[in-house]
Amino acid sequence: MKNFFTTLSNIWKIDDLRVRIINTLLFLLIYRIGSFVVLPGVNASALVTKDAQGLAGLLNMFAGGSFSRASIFALGVMPYISASIVVQLLGIAVPYFAKLQKEGESGRNKLNQWTRYLTIGITAFQAIAYLKSQISADQMLITNPYFTVLNMCVLTAGTMFVMWLGEKITDKGIGNGISLIIMIGIIAALPGAIKSEFLARTTGAGGLVTFIVEIVSLIVVVMFTVLIVQGTRKVAVQYAKRIVGSKQYGGVRQYIPLKVNAAGVMPIIFAQALMFIPATVSGFFPKAASSSILISLAQYTSWEYNLLFAVLIIAFTFFYTAITINPNQMADDMKKNGGFIPGIKPGRTTAQFLDDVISKITLPGSIFLAIIAIIPAFASLVGVSGGFARFFGGTSLIIVVGVVLDTLQQIESHLLMRHYDGLMKTGRIKGRTSISSSAGVGQSVI
Repeated sequence: MKNFFTTLSNIWKIDDLRVRIINTLLFLLIYRIGSFVVLPGVNASALVTKDAQGLAGLLNMFAGGSFSRASIFALGVMPYISASIVVQLLGIAVPYFAKLQKEGESGRNKLNQWTRYLTIGITAFQAIAYLKSQISADQMLITNPYFTVLNMCVLTAGTMFVMWLGEKITDKGIGNGISLIIMIGIIAALPGAIKSEFLARTTGAGGLVTFIVEIVSLIVVVMFTVLIVQGTRKVAVQYAKRIVGSKQYGGVRQYIPLKVNAAGVMPIIFAQALMFIPATVSGFFPKAASSSILISLAQYTSWEYNLLFAVLIIAFTFFYTAITINPNQMADDMKKNGGFIPGIKPGRTTAQFLDDVISKITLPGSIFLAIIAIIPAFASLVGVSGGFARFFGGTSLIIVVGVVLDTLQQIESHLLMRHYDGLMKTGRIKGRTSISSSAGVGQSVI
């Protein structure tokens, strides 16, 4: 406990870090205040009892409740994330975007500009769909024909403002701004969910002991998720010695940390989007709604739903890992810098070795990710309320754990640069350094 308070004191002593933390908190406060500002012309009292379900429930979770409140930030940063994914995929399929990815800082600036333009288009389209599907006639205070146009502009401006806040947090604050905004929206519902579960257990079935067991189970799941997010496979790389003048360069052993879960939360998001298709088909085709298969796939607690969900997550994990990590490029970069993996020939053999290692660690990583994703369904089956069960796994838990760990690592780097003890003393490896790769840097090693 003494070391904990000493670390907090050290954090506050660093002027730059203190200012960044304060800036981050202020920007997040602005976002939370804006999430309660209702769209013009919408009856806020008629939205109080509205409960978003399905895909709307997922978007509402990412937007911190703004979606169901018809806030000016109702669409949150999801259009920006969608645009980022599209631009990233274009970098694989379109030569122009692939060229921009290799042009360094100038190329990244152009890609960011394309992402912003695409975000505006996606937000405008989603804003119209949101207003048509989520705002009913009894929730409108005005019947002006320009209601949709006005609020489409407001929602688009709101998303762009949230995106700007995220960029400012990344630039002037600590951590990744967009990720922090999503995380703060998710954990905003946690106190209310815990309170509801506590009242339900103490006044109904189960009692206090059951509630304590649920809290302990949640802590165990979080610890398990941390292991998956932080887990890496360390690949040793040896660099040849070079003599430049009177100085010697190279000759040291470094390592490439390949993450067990290199795809992050994206496989769950992709799989979740596909799992909404049966419910959508049932809505458009009433006759098909009576099909037993569609009924099972529309219930997230059924074994058919969870089996298909797990299979899709495993498949998308391999797919997303394959498009984000390029063993051939990693092997070429190593060869250009005079590096090689001990016992492996440089070039194609190295690329094949890295591809084999990535495939081997991706399989258990994808299985563990699928297990984490379906835990909320099992939690609901054993009696945990839906709002609280959501935090036992799935997209929300992976995002929260990943963002918290990333932010702590950035604070750790600030402390170490000023010669203070870091937040994760046991995770430091003395006498060795790590090199950047597309798999991530600075993760704990298994």
